[in-house]
Amino acid sequence: MIDFFRFDTDEERRALLVRARKVALSAIQQYDLEWERIQFIQLSDTITYKIETNTTEHYLLRIHSDRLSREEILSELLLLQALNESTGLNVPEGIASCDGHYVLQLDTEIGYRRPYVTMMRWIEGEHATGDFTDSCAYNIGVLIGRLHAAARNFVLPSDFVRPIWGVESFKRDMAKLECYYERFLSEEGWELYRAGAEKVVSQLATMHPSEHNFGLIHADLHTGNMVFKENQPYPIDFGRCGYGYYLYDMAGTLLELWPKHRWMLIQGYESVRKLESDYTRDLECFFIMFMIENYSHHASNPREIDSLIEEQQYALAYLKEYLNGRSFLFKVVEPVSTTSNRNTSIESDKNE
Repeated sequence: MIDFFRFDTDEERRALLVRARKVALSAIQQYDLEWERIQFIQLSDTITYKIETNTTEHYLLRIHSDRLSREEILSELLLLQALNESTGLNVPEGIASCDGHYVLQLDTEIGYRRPYVTMMRWIEGEHATGDFTDSCAYNIGVLIGRLHAAARNFVLPSDFVRPIWGVESFKRDMAKLECYYERFLSEEGWELYRAGAEKVVSQLATMHPSEHNFGLIHADLHTGNMVFKENQPYPIDFGRCGYGYYLYDMAGTLLELWPKHRWMLIQGYESVRKLESDYTRDLECFFIMFMIENYSHHASNPREIDSLIEEQQYALAYLKEYLNGRSFLFKVVEPVSTTSNRNTSIESDKNE
């Protein structure tokens, strides 16, 4: 059977979205909803649609790739249910079909795998535009702290299954990136990435998971996976949630913030959960790890290449600071030239 999500060309992408819309329209009939409009959102690890109704309640319909099993999808929904029962959290939550099922598997065109489908409660709010305020950055930190505190109190059922984000997953991402790096990196730049990855793996090997620093995390907490209402952030898209270090979860957000707001976020986080006094070194390791994983994820998409090329002046600057043992999290790092071999080599920087 062919993967439902398979597409290599624009024509195959269009065909996939035609198949997906048919599945989405079929899925809606399985729920007790008086829906009025279906709106395509995006194609990523899932294909998502907003389902608008004639009430104030709206929904998110997800068509899943075969990356996750039925058990993993159900486990995500169980975690979300538990998080919603915690004080101060408002996260998406699964909706049962008319038959009481939270994960459906629907027919599609002959020859394609039957995809899993879920319906979620829609979280109202707006995506961030422009720079964050100090209070907004602080509130994001509070949110992440609350998520981690609530996840620690979640009692795992025996059949709970979610991915682990660590050394092995990072190595898989590096292997994928090796296939595509030439689209946006020079050979000198790639050597920086390889050296940075080796240092990340080496540093991860020295860390020791404990109840305080490791547990269930969102694992994709960039600001695009948050919506805001009256300056308060609300997390969405838990499709990557799994086991990992809490600092790794935080690093995904810090990537997008200026140094001042990174500090504000950490202050907000520590108003809920205290970090260890020497957290900066490990947090910078996860910062680099998450950055490399992001490029691994996007490098296979030709539509992303222009933006990847543009971002390398900053990515290579962070890699140089990390490899040369200079703390960078709370200072402005000057971008480097991506056309000069001298500026993308480790040795030249050491000899300055």
